[in-house]
Amino acid sequence: MGVLPRLCSCSDLSSQGATAVTTSDLVGLRIKTVRRQRGLSQAQLAHPELSDSYVSLIESGKRTPTPAVLELLAQKLDCSLSYLINGVTAEQMEDIELALGYARLALENGEVVEARNRFAELLVNNNLTGLTALRQETEFGLALANEACGDLAEATSILLRLREEELPPDRRIEVAMVLCRVYRESERLTEAVEVGERMLMGNARLPWTDALVELAATLLAAYMERGDLLRARQFAAELLNAADALGTPRSIVAANWNASNVAYTTGHVEESLAFAERALAVQLENGQPRNIARMRLAYLRKRLKARPAEIESVRDALRAAVAEFEQTSTSTIDRGHLNVDLALTEFLSGDYDKAAEHARLGRDLVPEFGHVLGAEANLLLGRIHGAVGRSEEAAEYVASVRDWLAPLPDSRRSASTWYATAETMEQLGDTEGAVESYRRALACVGL
Repeated sequence: MGVLPRLCSCSDLSSQGATAVTTSDLVGLRIKTVRRQRGLSQAQLAHPELSDSYVSLIESGKRTPTPAVLELLAQKLDCSLSYLINGVTAEQMEDIELALGYARLALENGEVVEARNRFAELLVNNNLTGLTALRQETEFGLALANEACGDLAEATSILLRLREEELPPDRRIEVAMVLCRVYRESERLTEAVEVGERMLMGNARLPWTDALVELAATLLAAYMERGDLLRARQFAAELLNAADALGTPRSIVAANWNASNVAYTTGHVEESLAFAERALAVQLENGQPRNIARMRLAYLRKRLKARPAEIESVRDALRAAVAEFEQTSTSTIDRGHLNVDLALTEFLSGDYDKAAEHARLGRDLVPEFGHVLGAEANLLLGRIHGAVGRSEEAAEYVASVRDWLAPLPDSRRSASTWYATAETMEQLGDTEGAVESYRRALACVGL
């Protein structure tokens, strides 16, 4: 099929006198523009299949051509069907899809900054304007890339904009799931719960699917972090039943992993490991590299608490995970968690230099004074310096924990970190600071 010397873009068409054009207007204007460039009259374009009056109505936007008519006109005009529909030639469409594929690949390979740049560059391509599905997919990819880079505010902004658009059902669920997760990662637990419940418990309860089980699992995590453990236990049981009924790898992983989290949070640690091992076994066979890496890290964290005698084995596995995390699309916050967890095992194993190195790396990977993980890293640095007799530096690190925690909303995780801070301050002789931290811990759980 021939290529026109110059095909006008949507912006060209809208500048030809139309202030507010519809899709039919744009299609008609493209047909008229290409017809004139080909030197054809309306009658010549119409003959013999159509009437020239019908072509006139299409070109003026007063009739919407059927797919069959559009295909016929594209053949007669010797241009691509995609150009008539979207204002994009077949070659331009191929370029867009190739660029989108490279951006997705960068995200999957852990090149999160590169992925973010590629998605952002694609969004400024004028040819993407009329391609709603591809533009939405690009914006969703940009939100994921921003999340992976640790820019949770920008990820939230993009997802909120997308949520207001007309989206396919599966994409709407995906947007809700990621938005719920990003709110949770931002410690905005009330909003995380509202997003999940709005999708799952609307006017018409949807039948369970893999996507809905994963969304529900994300909501379940928000319930736990908010301290609603009774609701979490009930919901976990419901998800396990749904996953058993579906029998799909995605639903089994999501339901069992989050049942593991509930059991762990409520003190049933060995039961938690059993659920986690089932989820991890299925994930290893079917999952994405990023999800496998994140799940393995969380499993090792649980295993360390349940079986402290296995600390050396856990530490070695965490060391190996550093390379795995660098090769997958884990976020900067994921890598922060890995380094802080590794710092803890190095500390418990007596290697204080390595412990301090990884604690600093983990802290520097999260937004300053905007994440509990930064507080946990500084608290660990305080304990490390205290263990080697550097009390003054230890006290400074522990005191700085308050700067990290103070801006955050109350949550169970914040309460736990305030309590650990109070205990460490007490050990360092800071009685006044310990009392204040105990008070903050109680306030976080509503006491």
